[in-house]
Amino acid sequence: MYFSQKIPYYLTDKQNIVRLILFTAAFALVFINIYSPFELTTWLKSIPLLLKMENFELLVLVYSSVIILTGVLVVVISRIIMFQVTRFRGRLTLCQYLLWILVEVISMASFYVVYEKLFLYDPRSFYDAFKVSIQNTALVLLLPYSISWLYFSWIDKNIQLKKFTSISDSLTDSKEMIVFHDEKGTMRISMKTNDLLYLQAADNYVTIVYNQQNKQSKYMLRSSLKIISEQIKEHSLVRCHRSYMVNFEKVKIIRREKDGLKLELETETPTILPVSKTYLEEVFNAFGHSAQ
Repeated sequence: MYFSQKIPYYLTDKQNIVRLILFTAAFALVFINIYSPFELTTWLKSIPLLLKMENFELLVLVYSSVIILTGVLVVVISRIIMFQVTRFRGRLTLCQYLLWILVEVISMASFYVVYEKLFLYDPRSFYDAFKVSIQNTALVLLLPYSISWLYFSWIDKNIQLKKFTSISDSLTDSKEMIVFHDEKGTMRISMKTNDLLYLQAADNYVTIVYNQQNKQSKYMLRSSLKIISEQIKEHSLVRCHRSYMVNFEKVKIIRREKDGLKLELETETPTILPVSKTYLEEVFNAFGHSAQ
């Protein structure tokens, strides 16, 4: 399920958590002081002693800023706990993360309602005050949260793109290396051409079989032989079967048996690959002979 997927790592990165808190605090200050959703000015005007002060507007600004920043402490504490939880238990699922945000909204809204009732003598019932507070707090938190998520995602994609582009470019420039990309064009694995043995397709995946420290290793890639053959056409890989593509530099023997043509590879343990009639001509051309 979509909601059971793990959230991206950058949402719980320490530096990004600090950025999120600072941006949320700044956004909340601007939002509250411009739109006054909690009607703080109205409550302060109801206090005669404060209303008579010369710098009443400045007082409102300072007072509201202090209240908002105090409320943002809920986010600070919450994100510190989240950071510690993910350190020891791994990343949260999307469902857990959204529930965590919901708790943050409810906690901050409750803080503002209690403050209004105890210090500003809000005449509304607790239910009415809490309902309005939930709406306003959701705006104060969800807007900067959404913007931050998009920003962190954009930064991460740019970093990954530069990283993979740099690696792909440097490896592609070398004739000794072969680079494999998935169906979306993302570089997944690269190796020396001499280490590659063959590719085997099954469903929507291709298994790459190669030598690693004198042992055969496998890597599963989401792609198809048709896509891969286009990506690596400058290398000496030959399609020999609907499900196989072989590094022809590793072919030691081609022999004809009762059930068809077979390729034997230069491996420590015998590796035999089938050749289908469809690809006979291609195999013999690679071997330098006619299929007749």
